[in-house]
Amino acid sequence: MKVFKTKTEIDYAIKLLKSDNITIGLVPTMGALHVGHLSLIKRGLKENDIVVVSIFVNPTQFDNTDDLAKYPRTIARDIELLKIVSTDKILVYTPSVEDIYGNDVLASKFDFDGLEFEMEGRFRNGHFDGVGTIVKRFFEIVKPNKAYFGEKDFQQLQIIKKLVVKHQLPVIVVGCEIYRDSNGLAMSSRNERLSLQYRQEAPFIYKTLQTAKSKFGTKSANKVSEWVTREFAKNKILNLEYFSIAETETLKPAGRKSNKKKYRAFIAVYAGEIRLIDNLALN
Repeated sequence: MKVFKTKTEIDYAIKLLKSDNITIGLVPTMGALHVGHLSLIKRGLKENDIVVVSIFVNPTQFDNTDDLAKYPRTIARDIELLKIVSTDKILVYTPSVEDIYGNDVLASKFDFDGLEFEMEGRFRNGHFDGVGTIVKRFFEIVKPNKAYFGEKDFQQLQIIKKLVVKHQLPVIVVGCEIYRDSNGLAMSSRNERLSLQYRQEAPFIYKTLQTAKSKFGTKSANKVSEWVTREFAKNKILNLEYFSIAETETLKPAGRKSNKKKYRAFIAVYAGEIRLIDNLALN
């Protein structure tokens, strides 16, 4: 398996592949890979000749320095996991912060038509500027035909689609279904940091989303939100940061329901110091 550590090295490899009309998929990750990541890579390999997997913990999308410091970094294990999928059709890009940012570790400013101010944007200052900066940079370096992102970060997915349109980037963004554990917990690199107690309690998040979906069939968004808040108030282990029912396209909070619109429920929960997010289509 070929591993590239600098954009110069991978740029040269990409040019050779492109000269042979080889199609390239991209799966950007921050490492600590799990079966959810592998599902994106497998989808990419079905639709492209080669998949580039980037492993880079991007400092500009963290508003919490402690979270950045504690984010799991397991590159050696990640590479071994990737070999299970393919040893010759996956290229790994593991740049340093200096390779990506040079001496100026700052995010660019983006306008995502208001998508960046909803939900995660209200609680994570500058987060989506950091996401936009690193994703745009990877698109420019790797020049993929298609890029794959999980719907667990649905707001991020919508923002990246907006990034591609507004900056006229020649890449197709593919959203992939959330990969869940057998107990319903959405797969996340942060799950590795959960203690046994929190791991046992965390499926409560998905169960609550499922019940919220059922209630949304007959109740208003406000009533469902109030119910979710009460349920978490009774839970002594998990702490609700936010719950929102929003229109899928605009991510604006749902007002009066319309049969012409699609809605999703979004949630962020703290399990101790570990922040978990999830979402579910409601109609």
